[in-house]
Amino acid sequence: MSPVVAGLAEIVLWVRDMDRALHFYRDLFELEVISPSELPNKFLKAGAGADGVPEMIVLIPHPEKSSEFPREKPKRVLHHMAFRVEAMSYEKLKERFIAEGLEVRSGVHPVLKNVRTFYVDDPDGNECEFIAPAARDGPPSGSA
Repeated sequence: MSPVVAGLAEIVLWVRDMDRALHFYRDLFELEVISPSELPNKFLKAGAGADGVPEMIVLIPHPEKSSEFPREKPKRVLHHMAFRVEAMSYEKLKERFIAEGLEVRSGVHPVLKNVRTFYVDDPDGNECEFIAPAARDGPPSGSA
């Protein structure tokens, strides 16, 4: 029996500052904005997906601009989201975040072996994980 769910289509995030969020996801991640410019919600293509449905990150302006989202992890609704990246792009992406002055944290995936991971928070405090195959001549499995 084939699974009912064929994949993830969207991760939808509230954002307080659309320009900062776009800089993070569009400019640093190099995700393509696929929604019309006049649309207040921004749809960014994160992967090819299948059957005409791409994998997307959707940024939605939060209606309450006055307060921030909780930055303390135990108070967040979303624990984190993870992105699969190509092995050749892993270090470049990591260096890009460091150059932006963002805190880049190492990790070891609890299930996947022969992968590298690191974490960074977006402007609204959502934790983003990056998972890539371990470098053949690089660090040992699970190290960042």
